Amino acid sequence: MFKKRIPQLEFIALMASLMASVALAIDALLPALDIIGFSVGSVSAADNQQIIIMIFLGLGIGPLLFGPISDSIGRKPVVYMGFVLFVLSSFLCVYAQSLTVLVIGRILQGIALSAPRTICIAIIRDTYSGDHMARIMSFVTVVFLLIPVIAPALGKVVLDAYNWQAIFYVQIVFAIVVGIWFWRRQPETLREENTVKFTSSIFTDGLRELLKYKQTVGYTFISGFITGSFLVYLSTAQQVFQEQYNLKEEFPYIFAGLAIAIGAATFLNGSFVIRFGMKKLITVFLISFFLISFTYVVLFFGKANPSIEILILFLGAQFFSISFLFGNLRSAAMQPIGHIAGIGAAITGFVATLMSVPISTYIGGFVVDTVFPLFLGFTVCALLALIILAYLRLTQQKTIPASV
Repeated sequence: MFKKRIPQLEFIALMASLMASVALAIDALLPALDIIGFSVGSVSAADNQQIIIMIFLGLGIGPLLFGPISDSIGRKPVVYMGFVLFVLSSFLCVYAQSLTVLVIGRILQGIALSAPRTICIAIIRDTYSGDHMARIMSFVTVVFLLIPVIAPALGKVVLDAYNWQAIFYVQIVFAIVVGIWFWRRQPETLREENTVKFTSSIFTDGLRELLKYKQTVGYTFISGFITGSFLVYLSTAQQVFQEQYNLKEEFPYIFAGLAIAIGAATFLNGSFVIRFGMKKLITVFLISFFLISFTYVVLFFGKANPSIEILILFLGAQFFSISFLFGNLRSAAMQPIGHIAGIGAAITGFVATLMSVPISTYIGGFVVDTVFPLFLGFTVCALLALIILAYLRLTQQKTIPASV
């Protein structure tokens, strides 16, 4: 028997906190990448990028385990599993003596955090549907984005006062607090009729069911391209602002300012999605994302980096557009598969992340002396995403007469 829902405002804050544990684990380390790299014997900026990128590999792998389990035993036990593994893997990172061990710890952190990240989406899908689900996702994302606003600055304060290992201790404390809050307040949302027996074929059965829905497959691939392009920025931001622009002290504040732009747009999306619908917003802002990056490529092809003001202007415009895509793409992909929300969130998250890691690794390798490859990567990823979107629209129009 289900307990009464917690108040919507608290629900949004709690779901955002589950996702925020991921953002804190990523963004708080950004000001310390070069110091961490030196401590574990790495002198290459490209190698240091792996400290950020590899957590996303874990975030992609983990849902394949936690998603099916959550459809079988419930959402809440899986979140507990994830937080316990996160604490253990964080200690592995703290005591790492080599880049290899640290990267293994980061992958394990990603696997662990994939539990609250994936189950958060499944819980939202269990509770809401359609544009209302997209609206809740938008507000969850707004609160979630408060972490990137403060995380680099928090990481720098902790780094200056203590050491880089202390940043991991802050993450551990945050995970424990959120875990206790989740345990005390959030009721189980997996309904008995949607329970799936955990078998060796649960993944393949879920995949076969998911592949029946072109909308889910198409929006998942689009999400992979968009996430991949954004991950390039996350993994190279420290390198761009601190090394290419010599703004080491200003970096946390620039990063926070761009995160605020993302948060403002995402907040607007919470209202726009009810008025216009998530699919229309996806179309408009995917085109916008492409045009902004393409404009930069045309203007600065073969030229040196622009002034920091122009760079921030372009990045702010890019991220304003991308903010209307993250939550809406995930909601559009999940909409047809509410009956397998756990495994569905797992597979879609795995595919999107599996795409994003090699995309970001490849493009990030070119962001050495200039920021131009970043915008070229944005352009290519956006173009491929638009091709998929056009295909979805075309097939949807062809099926309408047949259903009338």
